[in-house]
Amino acid sequence: MTGFGPKMPPYSELAPGVRRIVAPNPSMMTGPGTNTYLFGDDEVAVLDPGPVIESHVEKIQQIADAPIRWILATHTHPDHSPAAALLAGETGAELLGMPAGEGPHQDATFEPDRVLEDGDELVTDEFVIAAVHTPGHASNHFCYRHAQTNWVFTGDHVIDGSTVVIDPPDGNMSHYLQSLRRVKDLGCDAIAPGHGEIINDPDRAIDWIIDHRLEREAKVAAALAANPNLTARELVPHVYTDVDKTLYGWAERSLLAHLLKLEDDGAAKCAAERWVGA
Repeated sequence: MTGFGPKMPPYSELAPGVRRIVAPNPSMMTGPGTNTYLFGDDEVAVLDPGPVIESHVEKIQQIADAPIRWILATHTHPDHSPAAALLAGETGAELLGMPAGEGPHQDATFEPDRVLEDGDELVTDEFVIAAVHTPGHASNHFCYRHAQTNWVFTGDHVIDGSTVVIDPPDGNMSHYLQSLRRVKDLGCDAIAPGHGEIINDPDRAIDWIIDHRLEREAKVAAALAANPNLTARELVPHVYTDVDKTLYGWAERSLLAHLLKLEDDGAAKCAAERWVGA
């Protein structure tokens, strides 16, 4: 991920009944750290408790200062959901989300008590949260629409000024673009991402990501035309000319996602891991 702004405060009250704690896991991939959100004052729901960091789990309970009844996950990547099992064990909260997909970068410890489907709602006396299935970054990715604020909490689906890795086979570029357009169509007032600050102009942020992905797709198609019969790894320097070589491993994953989308669109073919334009 790139493009994060200044250091964020570790704790913020964002709106009535909406609080944010930034997990102490800053990195190149997580920016300032994973955003953990708390909903409600009398009975609390926690979204994305982050990695297993005991001090962070303790802080969540201290700041909640009320029974934690529900724990939700946007998806099961290692920086978002692993603390859910620990927090649930300490609070008796119900886990909501979708089980982990296949692949090496999944949190297999996340076992939801309630498996969510698109459109499911968590209805309480203080708030209503609707689950919006947004596959692409991960097949089990959900965004959550908070009715009282008309904010959408997007996990890794929308990050302001930054792009996220789409890592096949669980990540899917076609699904990602479709899901981005779906979130835009929700007409929310703001986006609360899994990393970084609140986004008050959702259409601009989503349009930027879509445009960036389509521009990258055009570069992939051009590189295929100019350099046929290369592997995805060999194509990376031809497409990601703006990326440091230390990031080529991750860039290759998103490049492969673009290639697979082009293949689905009938614009590329692959044989023995070597790609040509179609």
